[in-house]
Amino acid sequence: MTDPWLALEPGADPAERVRTMRSAHERFTAAGTVARPVRSVVAESWRRSVRARVSPEDTGASVELTAGDLGAYRSEHPLSRVMPLFRELVGGFAKDGEHLLAVCDAHGRLLWVEGHPATRLRAGRMNFVPGARWAESAMGTNAPGTAVAVDRPVQVFATEHFVRRVQPWTCAAAPVHDPRSGRLLGAVDITGGDCLAHPHSLAFVQAVARAAESQLALLAPPVEADGTLELTALGRDEGLLVVGGRKLRLSRRHSEIVVLLARHPEGLSGDELLCALYADESVTPVTLRAELARLRQVLGPEVLRSRPYRLAVPVTSDVDVVERRLGCGAVTAAVSVYAGPLLPGSQAPAVVRLRRRLTDQVRAALIARGDPDLLSDWVHAPWGEDDVEAWRALAAARPTAPVVARLRTLDSELSADPASSVCRRP
Repeated sequence: MTDPWLALEPGADPAERVRTMRSAHERFTAAGTVARPVRSVVAESWRRSVRARVSPEDTGASVELTAGDLGAYRSEHPLSRVMPLFRELVGGFAKDGEHLLAVCDAHGRLLWVEGHPATRLRAGRMNFVPGARWAESAMGTNAPGTAVAVDRPVQVFATEHFVRRVQPWTCAAAPVHDPRSGRLLGAVDITGGDCLAHPHSLAFVQAVARAAESQLALLAPPVEADGTLELTALGRDEGLLVVGGRKLRLSRRHSEIVVLLARHPEGLSGDELLCALYADESVTPVTLRAELARLRQVLGPEVLRSRPYRLAVPVTSDVDVVERRLGCGAVTAAVSVYAGPLLPGSQAPAVVRLRRRLTDQVRAALIARGDPDLLSDWVHAPWGEDDVEAWRALAAARPTAPVVARLRTLDSELSADPASSVCRRP
């Protein structure tokens, strides 16, 4: 299999794969071991399903929203604005092919399920209906639930589904994001028979998701001067702030202040900011007030308020995106945003703590995932080149000669001089 996100390689026999995967599924549910040729994305999803205590014998999803509650929730959801596009691009394909078009929110809750009437009737018997929760943590491995869990387009073929009741179905889903903030909004899914395991199905649903994001960008209202602030602070010493459509490059100190105020929307007192920014206790409040006055001139008095010091408009940042994606287990998507440590040159005590915490969260997720490609990217980046634990995880996942040699060098340096500059972690 050249692409782990595709369910079947070209020329594969679907019937044979059903039998092979059924045997692998039975072995996993009985003994917890994964046998070839289970794809890594499926194996990891099965393990998450077990940790969430999903039973392979479940008979159907829980319906969380009905009638008026469902209607109100759907009308307010951002994806309601692109449902006409989904219907135009997928509706005819679903009806003609006896498939279903489904759209879920970021929690795996189905908002719309449309398509061939007979197929909808069959799917309804396992509560694949609007308002039902099809998150991995509720119904195990399935395309819409797994797509929002890993924040990647994915196919799930027949007996790859964790719950046996769902195994007669095959589905392909792709996540949809807010084009401005990058926030995960949900996923668009095609569900039907074995023919959906074709590579074209995954490419198709991914193209539909990208079209929806483009449409949302066109529908987004113009950014006003008092709109949301967008902060980029990972991997750079001077933050980049978008204010009312203007891009501002902040000084290092102003970057630190904006990062800290973004973390504390309730505001910080002058004393709290002083302690958060300066390790040197001799720095006076006058120095801080001068910095804040200069920042207010940059942002505008309507953005930076005082008593307490706070930002008067919402802030989205790349730090928030990474934390959010890690929180839902979307490690690959989180790493794609992680451009490096937060304000790496900053010595502000509160920024240093936040930088270490975020870096530790990312590297811990990478090591736990054990994906050799992600680990390789990490150890070959400036912040990970001396990370012994990450090199050790990479050596376990991909023990090539250069990787093993590098690990031996790091271990040797640490053994010879425990106080050396070679770090066990960034």
